Amino acid sequence: MHAVDVADAARLVGFGLQPKLVPARDTEYAELVRRHREDPAFARLADAVAAGLGLIVLEVSPRAGMAVAAAEDSVFAVRMGDYARRAASDAGDRFLHGLAHLAAAALAYPRPEDLADDGYIGRITVHGVDAFVRQACRRLEERADESGENTDPASDAPGLEAAWRVYTRRSATGATKDARRLASSTTGIIGKALAFLVDSGFFQRTGDENGGTYRTTARYQLQVRDMAGTAAMAELLDLGIVPVGDGTGTLVPAADGDAGPDGLAADAGLPFHTYS
Repeated sequence: MHAVDVADAARLVGFGLQPKLVPARDTEYAELVRRHREDPAFARLADAVAAGLGLIVLEVSPRAGMAVAAAEDSVFAVRMGDYARRAASDAGDRFLHGLAHLAAAALAYPRPEDLADDGYIGRITVHGVDAFVRQACRRLEERADESGENTDPASDAPGLEAAWRVYTRRSATGATKDARRLASSTTGIIGKALAFLVDSGFFQRTGDENGGTYRTTARYQLQVRDMAGTAAMAELLDLGIVPVGDGTGTLVPAADGDAGPDGLAADAGLPFHTYS
């Protein structure tokens, strides 16, 4: 390995730090990815450069490029707390932003096999995520009632049991005088969270229906795999709201065309798919 090889390795890491760039759109990037996969010495060098910058290499492939995640002490780390403070000044809103991100990940990959399948593309909508969280809130409330623990917790109580009380008290949409949804409404918060994920190269916006429609990227799948073992993700999935076996979704909007008990329109656009 020579200085030029070190420069190439750093160049590859630099490409990996551009979240919306994929090898298919840049010939130099594609060549460096190919070299990483075929030249073990160069791969070790590039991985060492990434490690020196506090980056964890999740995958290097033609589909994802060099997908990296920042370690907690990396200068490139974007902490959820930092993001939430930028997105909202109110502590309750910051809590809801975190819940929106967690729900988007759980809904994008409802089955373990979806998360494991490199070819799987998750599709979600703003209204669908909101409906999913409100269904989770109902399930949590029922569980609290059954256990006799349905009392207001302290404001700093951790876990999803406290989350449903915060979420259900917030309007799903609200509206400004010019008919735009309120940024502090739950769909406003979800929309802002998904826009952040688009900017980070984790989602692509595909339309405006149902508050906004989105599809996942390979980079996002790798990130969710990395976080799938967290306690919060496991707790949300264990509620059993999105078990998909025969293609029949368990979360549905009101059937009569009116708003349901959560104030959700019948066309919430829940992103369930039929599997063969």
